[in-house]
Amino acid sequence: MNTKQDYNQDLAEIRSMMERSSKFLSLSGLSGVLAGLYALTGAYIAYYIYDFDPASANSSGVETEIILLALLVLVLAVGSAVLLSYKKAHKKGERVWNSASKRLLSIVGIPLSAGAVFSLILFYSGSIGLIPSVTLIFYGIALYSAGRLTFNELSVLGLLQIALGLNAAYFIEHSLLLWALGFGVAHTIYGIYIHIRHER
Repeated sequence: MNTKQDYNQDLAEIRSMMERSSKFLSLSGLSGVLAGLYALTGAYIAYYIYDFDPASANSSGVETEIILLALLVLVLAVGSAVLLSYKKAHKKGERVWNSASKRLLSIVGIPLSAGAVFSLILFYSGSIGLIPSVTLIFYGIALYSAGRLTFNELSVLGLLQIALGLNAAYFIEHSLLLWALGFGVAHTIYGIYIHIRHER
């Protein structure tokens, strides 16, 4: 009987080791919460303080403050994710920069880069109202693909971002709100769920 239990325990340990080597599991739930809060704060400032209206915005009318605000939100979100993932990996005695994280970066890099270039094209062509939609869609594609190499829930979040992005393309007048729902509310809920489900 003990031998059978030992085999089952050995198999569980082997399965766990294989998962750790093939998946990037140092992604922090708290970084998702922080990214969501940064996005909500940025959307609030853009709408209520700078009166940003995606439906009527064009590249000549977009203030420098809006561009700097968007960059600040991005830097804070990415910086928090890197820092908290490093701390989580260090706590487990693992390295952040390993084969799994390299594969993850290569998978998300293409859709994120394409989305960034597309957003720049829209900006310089004056189609600012479509940028919230484009960022949601390409980010969603990246998350959906990344779900294979990290938590499966990330793919669900990716599908939600894509759906919100498609709606934002149709309802341009509400695209900032939909952007806030995707990058803000959905990120926050996802981060809380990941923290409770995988980190406690």
